[in-house]
Amino acid sequence: MAGSSLTSEQRQRYARHLALTEIGPAGQQRLMRARVLVVGVGALGSPVALYLAAAGVGTLGLADHDRVRLSNLQRQVIHSMEGLDQSKVDGAARTVSALNPDVTVETFAETVNAHNAMELLGAFDVIVDGTDSFAARYLLSDAAYLLRKPLVHGSIFRIEGQVTVFIPGRGCYRCLYPEPPPPGAIEESEQVGVLAALPGIVGTIQAAETIKLITGVGDGLVNRVLLHDTMAMTFHEVRYRRNRACPVCGDRPTVHQLADDAVRGVGVAR
Repeated sequence: MAGSSLTSEQRQRYARHLALTEIGPAGQQRLMRARVLVVGVGALGSPVALYLAAAGVGTLGLADHDRVRLSNLQRQVIHSMEGLDQSKVDGAARTVSALNPDVTVETFAETVNAHNAMELLGAFDVIVDGTDSFAARYLLSDAAYLLRKPLVHGSIFRIEGQVTVFIPGRGCYRCLYPEPPPPGAIEESEQVGVLAALPGIVGTIQAAETIKLITGVGDGLVNRVLLHDTMAMTFHEVRYRRNRACPVCGDRPTVHQLADDAVRGVGVAR
């Protein structure tokens, strides 16, 4: 797929991209050469993986240790009854391949943690955060920054969601949230309701930001958090700057490698 020209079938498949001056043949070829890792193939990872596959991202990495449960199907649209009790990454890979057989899918049926994150993330161009815990978000942000990789972050809670893009040198997750909330301050994801369509909205925005990063077009959500309230159907933007005192990306960083530290959030993604 990394060739200098598109096949007849690819010209048909990506015709609507090719017709966009913002994408065109050059942008489509960038997409076809790109390697994107989606960490978490659940509520957010589902629309992200589907739209990146449809867009023609050449290699799509899918990392998730979990298996498909019936309660997932209310919002995790990449999965189906056929995949119940099976690995999420295997089920997602089947769906992606059925949608676009041109896409190479690399699956990692494992927890991304302090021991494997650097090697795993280092093999990809862009990282997309579809995780559901603060520990995992700190871990991915730290690893992406240390590897100088862009990270497309998204999160949801009940009826609200947010998206931002972290570019090394311009801030990281710790600039937004220096410390994780105290234990018990926020209910675990399995105990909280989620509006079915919410992750579709947030995940689709993450996919759009990823496409923009790869093709180098548009104004990305860098140093901007897009906040969405589904009940009010509103979008608000909050701007932020790199925290010069940040222990990871600040002027005098103290975090130079990943380590298991659940309290500080530099630890394992559970």
